[in-house]
Amino acid sequence: MSNYIHEKDNWPNFTWKSDELIGQLSEARNLQGRLIGKMESLGFDLRDEALLETLTLDVLKSAEIEGELLNPEQVRSSIAKFLGLEFAGSVTSDRNIEGMVQMLIDATQNCYQPLTAERLFDWHAALFPMGRSGIFKITVADWRKDTAGPMQVVSGAAGREKVHFQAPDANLIATEMNRFLEWFNREEKIDLVIKAAVAHLWFVTIHPFQDGNGRITRALTDMLLAQSDKSTQRFYSMSAQIRIERKQYYEKLESTQKGDLDITEWIAWFLSCLINALKSTDSILNRVLLKADFWSMHSKTIINERQKKVLNKLLDGFEGKLTSMKWAKIAKCSKDTAVRDINDLIHKNVLQKENAGGRSTNYELKA
Repeated sequence: MSNYIHEKDNWPNFTWKSDELIGQLSEARNLQGRLIGKMESLGFDLRDEALLETLTLDVLKSAEIEGELLNPEQVRSSIAKFLGLEFAGSVTSDRNIEGMVQMLIDATQNCYQPLTAERLFDWHAALFPMGRSGIFKITVADWRKDTAGPMQVVSGAAGREKVHFQAPDANLIATEMNRFLEWFNREEKIDLVIKAAVAHLWFVTIHPFQDGNGRITRALTDMLLAQSDKSTQRFYSMSAQIRIERKQYYEKLESTQKGDLDITEWIAWFLSCLINALKSTDSILNRVLLKADFWSMHSKTIINERQKKVLNKLLDGFEGKLTSMKWAKIAKCSKDTAVRDINDLIHKNVLQKENAGGRSTNYELKA
């Protein structure tokens, strides 16, 4: 008896009930069009800022789904550098961050280029530049070998993992991937948003690599969604929304793997997640516009480079309370210089002391 969909006789001939999905698909398509139209109405600088915010969020949350916390400043700086944006900064990024950024940018900026095994191997090598996942040596830039036993798809912390399904045997991967790649590159009559949902499920089912499958799956999803948007610029993040809905994501993935090849329920969940991702972009856009308004309001205020660096940190969503000690650390200056910078900005009505009391004095942007 077959336990998983990839063991069914008619695998991978997926089916779905289009009439049950038309409402969600229409809503998603409408939101996509409105978002792209809204972004195109912005100036180039604001659009670049929104793009940087979205891609940074995408990289951070895609890694977070796998339990890996990346340095946001390194991610932002790396993306800005690869896109040639002027606010790249001088932060040096770890090689694994650079690799993840390169993969995402290649998937979206070159979304119309054919997907090949070699391209996937390049992405995989970029994700694991040292040939290791943590402290463990893994097979890089090649299909998995299953030397340690069957590949199981799990979630949860070490020691408390939950097995959601078991992937096809390693000796089947070459055949499975050839079939997947031929389908992925073929012009389909199905809507590209639906194709993104099918590709996500299909690739994660095969699970062709020893590690990194989830991140590559989400990059492929972004690749097809970029095609569906007819835009290589990304202004919404599926990875961020999947991170929010991670529990439901794994539950739906597990139930689909143990069902039949009618994947209507999976596609319905995917469309719901996409709709939520599109709706959540308002927060990114609001932050970008707030930042633009702030610098427009203070365009004639004399502000030094140290002050600009810390103010941009605050505008980008600074975590925690801003103190003179944190200012000195961010600006790489003495505490005395930090205090002078802060007092200068208070005098110029840019900063103010927070009303909340405490052992340290905290500062915030003046409303």
